[in-house]
Amino acid sequence: MTGEQRAVRHNDRMTLVWRSLDDVPADFGPTVVTVGNFDGVHRGHQAVLAEVVAAAKARGAKAVAVTFDPHPKAVHDPAHKPALITGVEDRVQRLAEAGLDAVLVQEYTIEFAQQTPEEFVRGYLCNGLQAQAVVVGRDTRFGRGNAGDVETLRELGERLGLEVDSVGDKASGDDGARRWSSTWVRELLDSGDVPGANEILGRHHRLRGTVVHGDKLGRTIGFPTANVAVDAGFIPRHGVYAGWLVVTDAGANERAAHLVGERLPAAISLGINYTVGGDSLRVEAFVIDREGLDLYDARVALDLVAWRRPMLDFGGLEALVAALEDDVAWCRDVLGLDA
Repeated sequence: MTGEQRAVRHNDRMTLVWRSLDDVPADFGPTVVTVGNFDGVHRGHQAVLAEVVAAAKARGAKAVAVTFDPHPKAVHDPAHKPALITGVEDRVQRLAEAGLDAVLVQEYTIEFAQQTPEEFVRGYLCNGLQAQAVVVGRDTRFGRGNAGDVETLRELGERLGLEVDSVGDKASGDDGARRWSSTWVRELLDSGDVPGANEILGRHHRLRGTVVHGDKLGRTIGFPTANVAVDAGFIPRHGVYAGWLVVTDAGANERAAHLVGERLPAAISLGINYTVGGDSLRVEAFVIDREGLDLYDARVALDLVAWRRPMLDFGGLEALVAALEDDVAWCRDVLGLDA
């Protein structure tokens, strides 16, 4: 995204996307605002966003989310950058899908982080976004050194005329269930429990990247794959997955243009191909029942449905081909292709 105002479409709605307060039109408000990293925009986040949208409608105001890029921890502790569930593009798209009128993707810098809680609330929420109310999770922290919390926000709200609504932790309906969280999603993806992660996310876990040239071994053994240079999305447990490949932007590849938006069933290999002497991470997708595809240089998304097995050394190409045949048959069943 650029520093200019842009918009994201979801169904018949358009959600404005800003990169700084300077992008916010002076006459945009009044608003109801929420603030957070929203990594994954999981069902717990979605509950907060639903409260924001409902509160905005009740007031005749606009619903707005403020989020940050890069993640604050990546700025304060760059040696230990968090592995984010979603890239910024997908995060903004998911926020838009929640029904927001606008999203402010604030660049997070050391200078920005030096604001006191009051400076942030007054400058960003009250003056910048003309907020009448703010809706946050109960574990919200903000301001220099994370000095501000929900009680701080309430105290500032009383002085500045800002209503504050705190949304409690959300979980499944089971008594004693663990709260939905980004940490839990990452744990599930690390273990290969994609259905569990997808349940919390409320959608399939997605990786994004560009299709690049590989060693072209797959085509010689009957399994031509799209090699994807992943640049967004949390890399889960290595192994073979059933999923969907979606061409999001064909770029200069006119041969892929007719595929944009179509969900293509795929057997996805994510890891090191030990059988052929691989020594680095590869993400490859074999599109099932579609021959002759040319996806080079296209931007694609991989939506993961289920994990089958780890990456293994089969000792030779014959055994590898037999394993791939079994993998594809399993993927067909998981994706319901023969139903």
